[in-house]
Amino acid sequence: MKTLRVLTGITTSGTPHLGNYVGAIRPTVRASRLAHVDSFYFLADYHALIKVGEPARVQRSTLEIAATWLACGLDPEQVTFYRQSDIPEIPELTWLLTCVTGKGLLNRAHAYKASVDKNSAAGLEPDDGVTAGLFMYPVLMAADILMFNAHKVPVGRDQVQHIEMARDMASSFNHLYGEHFTLPEAEIEAHVATLPGLDGRKMSKSYDNTIPLFVPRDQLRKLIMGIVTDSRAPGEPKDTEGSALFQIYQAFASTEETAGLAKAYDDGIAWGDAKQLLFERLEQEIAPMRTVYDELMNDPARIERTLLAGAEKARATSRPFTARLRHAVGLRALDSQPVQAPVTKPGKSAAPVFKQYRETDGQFRFKLLDAKGSVLLQSIGFASPREAAQTIARLRQDGPTALTELQNLLENQADTALVQAALAHLQEDHT
Repeated sequence: MKTLRVLTGITTSGTPHLGNYVGAIRPTVRASRLAHVDSFYFLADYHALIKVGEPARVQRSTLEIAATWLACGLDPEQVTFYRQSDIPEIPELTWLLTCVTGKGLLNRAHAYKASVDKNSAAGLEPDDGVTAGLFMYPVLMAADILMFNAHKVPVGRDQVQHIEMARDMASSFNHLYGEHFTLPEAEIEAHVATLPGLDGRKMSKSYDNTIPLFVPRDQLRKLIMGIVTDSRAPGEPKDTEGSALFQIYQAFASTEETAGLAKAYDDGIAWGDAKQLLFERLEQEIAPMRTVYDELMNDPARIERTLLAGAEKARATSRPFTARLRHAVGLRALDSQPVQAPVTKPGKSAAPVFKQYRETDGQFRFKLLDAKGSVLLQSIGFASPREAAQTIARLRQDGPTALTELQNLLENQADTALVQAALAHLQEDHT
């Protein structure tokens, strides 16, 4: 019996490379084979439109990523595998969530803040070049997750904030319209490797240092031979620490194979020989999948049929669920029976609440939410959870009077009167 629903997507904005394979594709394909997991995998082509203005590139990337997932062993019969744009209920849910999401929450999204900071540093208007698509990205991502009520969402640390935001949106909707959404949790793979690229920096399309996953054999060897190394000659011991070549090898090799290469480094293996070992190890894993990939790329109609079948499978869930959500918010037939709004138990009004969490930078923060789930107060980052908890305790105990004293520990604040009222409520409960 499948008891855990897991959802993951890849933005169709480029060609999959070794880093994508090791960090996302390989572990998610393995996870899809677990008997208790109900897996949803999708091609995030709506997300691609935020940063890619080339239609042909989006189409090509969609084909390449779909073929990659299938070639790497994803079984569309055992999972729900679909293209985001084939599910019209997702943009509809995006709008429903937009209507319960505070602008202040979106103002704090990392991607948006980074754009604003970059503009400010360049002396431009804060929102110069910022599209509404970029600003609303977290809402679309929340719709992807909440449409299928995923329990877990595997993400990198830079995406944890988006899962927190999806939880906030789900909480706000549930508070207003009843319990409809499961609150998702981020699942961070602690041991997933982040591969270095050809120049030693993180493998990324932004740095133009990637090794595409399914390039032809000869081209793969040429790329491997171009990995940057130091000037140590054959016979000189070499460091595994910081060696891009060694890190890539380790991500594909067994423990014994990795130990063997480490010894070869100590013995002074020539860089050319080490690169040949890496090439052979990569080819051992990739070659069988490359054959399947090439067959799929030469038959795009087959992939299209697979994705459309997956969309129908996904919509068997999204259609009735969206109908339920439409009814809940009042988008219903005029002759249907009205549904009463959720009623709070007499004598117990919903209270503001503090939420403490850890950010991707390793620091601990907290926020104060009102009864509807909107953010009233956001703290700065603390080095330890204890410091954050102590600040929360002060705010609970001293209420509105603590705001002035603790102002330097607060990063963002909504309307002061609303914050003071919420703290007064919590102070009354505390006493």
